Amino acid sequence: MAYVASNTQAPLGAVATLRVVDSIYNLKNSVVAWNEARVTRKLLSRLSNEQLQDIGLTRADLF
Repeated sequence: MAYVASNTQAPLGAVATLRVVDSIYNLKNSVVAWNEARVTRKLLSRLSNEQLQDIGLTRADLF
C-alpha cells in the first residue's frame, strides 16, 4: 500500500475569505430573523386584547 502525503493547509487567503463569507451569511440571517419578528409583532398588534387572550398572549408579550 502506498502512502500519499496530503497538504492539509488551506490555500493562502482561504481562511480570511471564509471568515468574510461567514460574516456576510450570519448578517443576512440576522436581518431575516429580525424582519420575521417585526412582521409577526405587527400582525399580532392588530389583534384585540380578547383575540390575544384566546391564543394565550397579552399585549405586553408583543414587545
